[in-house]
Amino acid sequence: MTLTWPIVVAVLFGAVLHAGWNALVKSSGDKELDTALVHFLGAVVALPPLLLVGAPPAATWPFIGASLLVHIAYYVTLAGAYKHGDLGLTYPIMRGSAPLLVALGSSVVLGESLSPLAWAGVAGVTLGVAMVGLAHPGAALHHRRALGYALTNAVVIMTYTFVDGSGVRTSVASGGSAASYVLLLFVLDGVPYPAMVVLRRDAAGRRAILAYARQRWPLAALGGAASIGSYAIALWAMTRAPVAAVSALRETSVLFATLLGAWLLKERLAAQRLVGALVIVGGIVALRFG
Repeated sequence: MTLTWPIVVAVLFGAVLHAGWNALVKSSGDKELDTALVHFLGAVVALPPLLLVGAPPAATWPFIGASLLVHIAYYVTLAGAYKHGDLGLTYPIMRGSAPLLVALGSSVVLGESLSPLAWAGVAGVTLGVAMVGLAHPGAALHHRRALGYALTNAVVIMTYTFVDGSGVRTSVASGGSAASYVLLLFVLDGVPYPAMVVLRRDAAGRRAILAYARQRWPLAALGGAASIGSYAIALWAMTRAPVAAVSALRETSVLFATLLGAWLLKERLAAQRLVGALVIVGGIVALRFG
């Protein structure tokens, strides 16, 4: 498996999509509800194409079941991180830590090994992400609750990366496709977390959900579509390139999230982020030729 330039470009586009829907959640007044709404409407968006392409092979269903459980933990920690910290603080910690964890575990879990140059690429992307996202790294220590949610989220990301990376490869090997795996995952994933959010609220809160949904549904549907597209690209890439390399490349979304946070949310930019961006580019090149 090789990380070619077309795969690199595709995964970078997926990173833009991923940063976009995360910025949408952070811009909302109710992070938990917006996260639920994005994924419920994502399921609605995924259902018609799933009916067209069909379900993935039965061999993938255990992976999908495990992924659904792990993704509930992902949404809980994601909403918690955004509730207690800025997008520019929490997003880099979550997304920057995950590829290093994936790279460290991929040889054991997936039997993959990276070349020294590819390891340099993973390290470069991780370092660049930290430089871009954390203008003042010490500030994270003053937001311990946000930091705790973000680091837990990074472990969750590592876990579902291994589960879904293995699942989508099983789908392809069994005569299915990456698309059928992703679409079924999103259709089923659109139920548990939104249901949990609704059940945790009282009668007045549930009425407020309907009013909120009527206002936010167009943006939430767009965010759901972006989430599907981003993850579909990443899993498709994992059938053609090492999982650790794709995982690292996908986390360049931090660079795009930082730009969106500064533009849309008026979050602070720092000079070191330019250097961080250059380090990320160097990491991408190393991954490509590693």
